[in-house]
Amino acid sequence: MEPTITKQPEKLKVDTGHKLSIWDLLKLSLRVFRTKPARTILTILGMSVGIGTVVFLVSLGYGLQYILIGRLITSEDSLITIEASYPSESGKSIDAKKVEETKNVQGIANISPVAEFMGEVSIGDKPRGIIPIMRVVPATYFKLAGASPDIGEAFTEDTPGAVLSAKALMLFGLPADKSILGEEITGSVYYQRPDGSTEEVVVSRMKIGGIFSDDREDALAYIPYASVAQPPTYFKSMLIKARDINFVEPLRDTLEKEGFLISAKVDLVKQARKITNALTTVLMVFGTAALIVSAIGMFNTMIVGFLERIYEVGVMKSLGATDKDVKNLFLMESFIIGFLGGVSGVLLGMGGGSLINFVMSSLSKGSGGLSLTLFITPTWFIVATLILSSSIGVISGYYPARRASYLSPREAFVRK
Repeated sequence: MEPTITKQPEKLKVDTGHKLSIWDLLKLSLRVFRTKPARTILTILGMSVGIGTVVFLVSLGYGLQYILIGRLITSEDSLITIEASYPSESGKSIDAKKVEETKNVQGIANISPVAEFMGEVSIGDKPRGIIPIMRVVPATYFKLAGASPDIGEAFTEDTPGAVLSAKALMLFGLPADKSILGEEITGSVYYQRPDGSTEEVVVSRMKIGGIFSDDREDALAYIPYASVAQPPTYFKSMLIKARDINFVEPLRDTLEKEGFLISAKVDLVKQARKITNALTTVLMVFGTAALIVSAIGMFNTMIVGFLERIYEVGVMKSLGATDKDVKNLFLMESFIIGFLGGVSGVLLGMGGGSLINFVMSSLSKGSGGLSLTLFITPTWFIVATLILSSSIGVISGYYPARRASYLSPREAFVRK
């Protein structure tokens, strides 16, 4: 009889190396949607509310910034252009000689003198009527002023025409829409000299090329120098374009010493930027407060999740999972929850902003105004928000992940 050989049981070998791949961690992390679906979805929704609030408020800040600043900066030339005029109480006018003298001031690239008088015109088959303000300007005026008709185009040297405001068209009972473009306009402009005398100057027949539909514009018309039988010799103001931004302040100082009142779009832009920066900061503070509340909620959820899964951690470690595996598993779960909360928050914030934009634009167009965009979300901010939400998820899950990684199988079974 052969002796019985008893085989000694092999000791359990625990591989201390990292065993779980990214794909394994991802599959294991997604189990939380099956095991704890309600809590996981509520955590994502909580995070999305905080992220959505931030996106909504910051988009509002950028939208207001566009409304206040974007409409001021309509051309690069307008930012380096200043408007010079004499104070009304001075009783002085800018004559042609003064315009020529100003052209010789160092740092000036271009000048657009603006003559402003009362006029009388007829449009199409409408009888002649008074237009309170008729501005006789060169073709460069619109570029320097940063102004562009809402309908049609401004006149140029090659394509002369008239540009009217909506209120001017209303005086003739005409609509401020595309149907008016191409209508012929003719009449007279009444030059008023400093001595009080008035001279009627014929305006040649031309077509309406553009319309300012903004109701804030006065009843006025812009006509080119080439359309009047006699060019004006007295002007209300001058638009002066500097060679570059560095010449704006020196030009302002020089012209102010000569008694001119100076206004510049760059000043308005600076003031508007201060207002929008302060407003955006306030909105971001409220949004950050909501985000912090969401982050605290997510942290509490991850702690509760860890306490409920102590036994599971013990089983994983008994089967050979390393401390790093357990830690990475919890971090992967918190990353997924944070990322999905960010995605849903971005969609929530942008969706709310888009809905309000649609409603506001519909109401504005219905009342004859222009399309209004109150909420603007930059692409870089969307990317930054997703990175932020994912980071918040990882940070919220770091402490529970660290505790889980330090937990021994024996301690896990005892605490269970």
